[in-house]
Amino acid sequence: MSMAVRVHAFGGPDVLRYEDVAVGEPKEGQVRLRQTAAGINYRDIYARNGQGGYAADQLPMGLGGEGVGVVEALGPGVTALTLGDRVAYALGALGAYAEARIMPAGSLVKIPANISDETAAGMMVKGLTAHALIRSAYPVKAGDTVLVHAAAGGLGLILCQWAKHLGATVIGTTSGEEKATFARANGCDHVILYTREAFAPKVKKLTGGKGVAAVFDGVGKDTYRGDLECLAVRGSLVGYGHTSGVFPSVDPLELMERGSLIFQRISSRHFMATRAELEMRAGEIFDLVGRGAIKIAINQRYALKDAAQAHRDLEARKTTGSSIFVI
Repeated sequence: MSMAVRVHAFGGPDVLRYEDVAVGEPKEGQVRLRQTAAGINYRDIYARNGQGGYAADQLPMGLGGEGVGVVEALGPGVTALTLGDRVAYALGALGAYAEARIMPAGSLVKIPANISDETAAGMMVKGLTAHALIRSAYPVKAGDTVLVHAAAGGLGLILCQWAKHLGATVIGTTSGEEKATFARANGCDHVILYTREAFAPKVKKLTGGKGVAAVFDGVGKDTYRGDLECLAVRGSLVGYGHTSGVFPSVDPLELMERGSLIFQRISSRHFMATRAELEMRAGEIFDLVGRGAIKIAINQRYALKDAAQAHRDLEARKTTGSSIFVI
């Protein structure tokens, strides 16, 4: 038996239960992991609430799709991994909030020696999503000016650092001065406190009325109108989450009239559809982190038994950087 956090009914943080689960032996193409850390992401809250596309079809279910561990058993046919390998995964089947679990070998990537388990747990989902956003959805280039919402969050900090590394001017939004200070230290050239002023007019002022080339938005409903207002002609709005509610319906004619704008609502799964693409994206983010070009800020650490508190903190926007479970 092994301890894990599971959900027996959808709802708030109090539905999270810390309990014994049976793990079993790996089957064809699978391995069993002894987990050392797991990432905590907002999509876990969507799953806990039962939102379509994030929750499992049947209850009870585990939570979390991002984890790190050591291979402790190999199923038949597994040749690319060996016992004792340190591996990580992102966007896997729900169940990362656990001491041990069975995983498909093909979903795992080996962790370089210069990356710690905790760092890997804090960067897999966020780093791979950032790669999809600024290397594929809108390829950021030197001279661009971009807007990053929730700039002090785990993904926001990676986006800000990466965009700055690529030669862009970065504008970020945060809720308070403490988070703003943190964002400035991690690549933001300008920070807008959205609790004090509307972000769109400030962005236009900072850009001399031109607007930004791209907006990276994980907020959704509350920021969509402002996003359109602060985009430059032929600018791109790339949505990747909806912490305030889903994006509203898009009017193609409005996008045209505002300057032939582009809107995308991405799922990072579609940017890691093949093993080769997963390895390419993971390899690049591991390299950047390993060289220090991007730093992963793990500012909250929890025990699995404290999963409910971790969710409360995340929903209350009390966190900065990445949050992980240390197992």
